[in-house]
Amino acid sequence: MTTTFTDETRERAREIIARYPADRSRSALLPLLHLVQAEEGYVSPAGVAFCAEVLGLNKAQVGAVATFYTMYKRKPTGDFLVSVCTNTMCNVLGGQEVYDTLSEHLGVGHDETTADGTITLEHAECLAACDYGPVMTVNYDFFDGVDASTAVGVVDELRAGGRPMPTRGARLCTLKEMAVQLAGFADERDGAVADGGPGEPTLRGLRLAQQHGVSVPGFDPNTPIRSKAEADKAAAEAKAKAEAAKPAPVEATTAPVKGGDGASAPTGAAGVAEPVKPEAATGSTAPDVKAPDDKSPQVRTAETRQPDASTAAPDAPGTKVPTDGTGTAPAAGDARSAEAAGVAANAPAGDGKPAGDEAGAQERNLTEAKAGTDADGAGPADASETGAQK
Repeated sequence: MTTTFTDETRERAREIIARYPADRSRSALLPLLHLVQAEEGYVSPAGVAFCAEVLGLNKAQVGAVATFYTMYKRKPTGDFLVSVCTNTMCNVLGGQEVYDTLSEHLGVGHDETTADGTITLEHAECLAACDYGPVMTVNYDFFDGVDASTAVGVVDELRAGGRPMPTRGARLCTLKEMAVQLAGFADERDGAVADGGPGEPTLRGLRLAQQHGVSVPGFDPNTPIRSKAEADKAAAEAKAKAEAAKPAPVEATTAPVKGGDGASAPTGAAGVAEPVKPEAATGSTAPDVKAPDDKSPQVRTAETRQPDASTAAPDAPGTKVPTDGTGTAPAAGDARSAEAAGVAANAPAGDGKPAGDEAGAQERNLTEAKAGTDADGAGPADASETGAQK
């Protein structure tokens, strides 16, 4: 079945694509899928082809996205999509019973539509409203704290042409009207967003904060949102104020520095006090070693775990001088020698080849295998075995 989309849909498609940069038009695919669903009630093969055409994609790319998200329906769907949460919390509270009752009452199973085309039933893994469970949605608007009887009442009213009011959210609309909104267009119905409000569990935290006087310091809900220019100006002023509040740097003086016993600390040329050594302040006997910035992290780790006896201090944090079992520390330079020998014996692989996969070794094996074949007349299997043994 070939579908020709209306001029209004094509105009809206151009409007959606214009929302994105010219080299990022592919980002318009999600709202475009909602747009074609708004006309047909589902994403048909023709809808996939239409999206591919206007975005310059192939149908496989569009189909991969359309089959990933559950909000895109791949077969005709009723005017009202009734989703019942059967996940853990709602299930414990009776969600499965609600679903089973509706399935029996409507005579349809999961992702099936009633004969009159009014309702499509589905069970949902989670509708993100655990504090209102059990919950069900009609075209993604919530009906909270339902049981089997109230759920049957809602679907019966829908089949009779009514529009029951959701517990939270605006007035109900059909799935096609909902798809138009998801594509990024306003709901043109009179009073479409006039109703609805938050539920009691949602307001509970706010009321507790008001009851106990908890609030964000300096927060004024009536303060308008500043423009970017105003925010940048305020940030610059705050930065300048912070810079001005910084204390002025203290200049070095030539006054003698008193030691811990009240005596003057040793001074160098021109009476300038010599810097206090770290061990004098911390009590550590670990030698000062320049940070080995030119060494790889692996080498630094190896030296930390097995330092040379000549440089490691007995009380250096995180280190322990190894011994050979007799209590004697290894000679200076042993760690570096062992490291150099290991590096020489394990040359790094190049061109994405595993270590040891050298062309010379391969040629040598082939030559030896060929020589063995020529000498004793061994066949290919024997030659392979000979090469493997060598």
